[in-house]
Amino acid sequence: MVLTPRRVKYRKSQRGKNRGIATLGCHLTFGEYGLKALENGMIKSNHIEAARLVISRKLRGAGRLWIKIFPHKPVTKKPAETRQGKGKGDLDHWVAAVKRGKVLFEVGGVPEEFAKQVLRLVAFKLPVKTRFIARAGVTH
Repeated sequence: MVLTPRRVKYRKSQRGKNRGIATLGCHLTFGEYGLKALENGMIKSNHIEAARLVISRKLRGAGRLWIKIFPHKPVTKKPAETRQGKGKGDLDHWVAAVKRGKVLFEVGGVPEEFAKQVLRLVAFKLPVKTRFIARAGVTH
């Protein structure tokens, strides 16, 4: 199950800038524990899927998972050994543009040590540096 938008207005988009600090989505909203990005970057849809698989396998139905990012941005790529020019390449994959401070994943209904252990495994799957965070006043 690869995350992609159902419909888009334009198939291809420009790269744009990914700078600054996240102002929206920088606090825990659903779960007690989360994984926060410490740097700006692009997270591919298959990174998100790999992280989701790790969490769902470790939780085994206990607790709850929220994925707070979605890959809306199309990335194109030209075929190997192709000369320059002749237009923009074909769509290759989808990415989620992530700013530092954005909460990527949230987990709830599990003890803190277990959540820390699971989210640590998720952090290995992601191309950006992350930090484990907990909601203020949560003690297990």
